[in-house]
Amino acid sequence: MNKSLARRVAVVAASTAIGACTLEPHYERTAAPVADRWSDTSPSTGSDLAHPAADIGWRVFFTDPSMQRLIEISLANNRDARIAAINVAAARAQYRIQRAELFPTIDATAEQDVERVPLSESTTGQAISRSYSVGIGFTSFELDFFGRIRSLDHEKLQQYLGYVETRRSAVITLISEVANAYLTLLADQESLRVTQVTLESQQASYDLTRLSYDHDQSTGLDLSQAEISVRTAQANLASYQRQIGQDRNALILLLGAPIPADLAMAGGIDGQQLLEDLPGGVPSEVLTRRPDVLAAEHNLVAANASIGAARAAFFPSITLTGSYGTSSTRLAGLFGGGSTTWTYLPQITLPIFTGGANEAGLAYAKEERNLYVATYEKTIQTAFQEVSNALLSRKTLLDQLKAQVALEAASRNAYRLSNMRFEGGIDNYLSVLDSQRTLYTAQQSLVSVKLSRLQNLVTLYKALGGGWNERSAAKTQAPP
Repeated sequence: MNKSLARRVAVVAASTAIGACTLEPHYERTAAPVADRWSDTSPSTGSDLAHPAADIGWRVFFTDPSMQRLIEISLANNRDARIAAINVAAARAQYRIQRAELFPTIDATAEQDVERVPLSESTTGQAISRSYSVGIGFTSFELDFFGRIRSLDHEKLQQYLGYVETRRSAVITLISEVANAYLTLLADQESLRVTQVTLESQQASYDLTRLSYDHDQSTGLDLSQAEISVRTAQANLASYQRQIGQDRNALILLLGAPIPADLAMAGGIDGQQLLEDLPGGVPSEVLTRRPDVLAAEHNLVAANASIGAARAAFFPSITLTGSYGTSSTRLAGLFGGGSTTWTYLPQITLPIFTGGANEAGLAYAKEERNLYVATYEKTIQTAFQEVSNALLSRKTLLDQLKAQVALEAASRNAYRLSNMRFEGGIDNYLSVLDSQRTLYTAQQSLVSVKLSRLQNLVTLYKALGGGWNERSAAKTQAPP
């Protein structure tokens, strides 16, 4: 490469470096439009709670091996997770395409030009003339003095990062949905078991009442009441069998694959142990780590970069076209002495009249930025509400569970006493049926409250941004 070409390349590189500045407005994170703290910020007590929920791995939070296995399957096969990953790959490709405009596109060319003209018009005395050329060059490379291309590059980068956070949000949502679907299946299986036990008891009571009726020791009303209880339990049994089938179908859809035939569910709903004392903390610190909030912020920064590109449209644009190579009328002389050719064509374009297009483009970019500011603030407010509701539910569901356990124990005792009074001839069988129905209702309600409590913990874990990491982050020592 000769000295003149080297100087020109250096000029291009220096011009590109000068273009590093942009006309983007200075970005400052919008203050979180929420309260300083949640109403319930109970301190964490577990050994794994020295970090925010976002740093607690899902394997630490979901300790059931069967649930962990289902989550693994869903992460590998769920179609929504695949779509989110494809969107990230597509956004990354778009960013790379945009970033390529920061650099000149250099092409190598080889050309043969054959031309025939009448001898009367030929300047060489020959009707056919030939020329050969080989060279490298770039065409219409824009020097980014005012940062238009760099702002567009920044915009695409932020949009790509937004898709990355959206994928994280999709994964977190998927994990919580799989956990909730699994817990629902366990709860319905427990309700089915309770219904089966109740049906067996009521069928035995009906048979006994039928025998008493045949010996004129019970009335037709007693027999009808006993039959009503049996038929109700049978209907409930069919309902739960159907619900369990639907639960399995919902779980299969989330997994993107069949449920493993050897999956053990022996622990049941009572065997699920989830972390209860998830750390709360200050909302502005916790919520900004949620992937949906981060995605909204990346979109806001991208809109801010778009303003820089719109502003740059008001300023001149400078483009360069150049080439370097050899040319000869003979193929053998293509690389001979004196065959060097080069061209250098700088061009400057200054917008004078655009019909208001540039002004409208800038106004649109500013309004779009305002839109993303509102979207970002709304995302934080929605996240704050989700965490607040989950914290409130956690507190009340624990009290409700204690009360429901006591109610179930009292109902069981009442059923035992009513049976004793009936067998002792003190009361009729209607009191036994009433206490049996009360016990069954209390048992079903207890299963429902247990499910709600576990699902609340899952929701709180998700709302605080947990579920992306498989393992908990390494612990750091607190400052003295």
